[in-house]
Amino acid sequence: MLKKIKSLIGLDIGSSCVKAVELTQVGSDLVITGYGQSEILSEKSKADAILDVLHSSSFRTRRVVTAVSGKSVIVRYLTMMQMSPEDLQNAIKFEADKYIPFDVDEVVLDCQRLEEPADGGRTGSAGGEGMRVLLVAVKRALVDDHVGLIQGIGLTPDVIDVDTFALGNAFALRSSLSATVERDDRAVALVDIGANKTNVNILRGATSYFTREIYLGGDDLTSAIAKRFSVEAHQAEQMKRDPGENGEEIRQVVMPVIEDLANEVHLSFDYFENQFDREVEEVYLSGGGSRLPFVEESLERIFEKRARNWDPTENLKINSDSVDVGSLKANAAQLAVAVGLAARIRKD
Repeated sequence: MLKKIKSLIGLDIGSSCVKAVELTQVGSDLVITGYGQSEILSEKSKADAILDVLHSSSFRTRRVVTAVSGKSVIVRYLTMMQMSPEDLQNAIKFEADKYIPFDVDEVVLDCQRLEEPADGGRTGSAGGEGMRVLLVAVKRALVDDHVGLIQGIGLTPDVIDVDTFALGNAFALRSSLSATVERDDRAVALVDIGANKTNVNILRGATSYFTREIYLGGDDLTSAIAKRFSVEAHQAEQMKRDPGENGEEIRQVVMPVIEDLANEVHLSFDYFENQFDREVEEVYLSGGGSRLPFVEESLERIFEKRARNWDPTENLKINSDSVDVGSLKANAAQLAVAVGLAARIRKD
């Protein structure tokens, strides 16, 4: 029999770069069949950057999953009484105004019941007759703009996701394909350091327990370098990516920014640990800002727990006929969100 083949593009439209990863399902196998990325030169050039990405690789489909983020996106973790999925959707419509700072008529709402671990009765979990529910509200204008951008260049948006949840989906996909069996109840933190913000998603198993956006990122590191060396931003960015003989001085320059970021992330750990009586055991780093050679060791020292970079593509097959494997692997740290978006193909 012929294997059923379907493809989906995860399109991560960041503030400074567009990344796209296409996953194709062939029978039970997931294969990376397309990859590309392009710098965003200005806010008005996003469509051009997306087109550059599409033209740089032989993508099989025009179906895409993209994500939104920022202050127009509200995420809440709620405890509600047990009810059916249909009743939950109806209840959220009436209850949402208690939890979001926007007029309900101005937002797109979605909700999902979260799976409880075996020790569901711990402090901070639903326990008893309650259930934990994830509520997401996004300003309708942001969704409309996003969909308009995608459709305007000939793509078909299947789903509009949220950056931090795509990050979790990428990690869950990696874990599901790993030969190593890990404890389902361990708490890990995903820290994705982007250009102008850092996403934090704390997971137990495949379930998200806490998310946060911190408005510190790679651009702050670049600004610190530009100020110290009196160079333009693009020159500082290049020095950040390749410190060369200035490595030690650059380390000293960016360390205050790294420490500020670490302190904010640590506050997130403290909240989770106090709420759920469970320690974050490991930290997994991704994003362009994690590629600096001393970020990993610096954060591990500050957090006093294991922190390591991870590759969201490491357990996936790659079609080398349509993908530049060297470029994909060189930029893998930046692809967690894109891979997580494309991972929704498993739910088709």
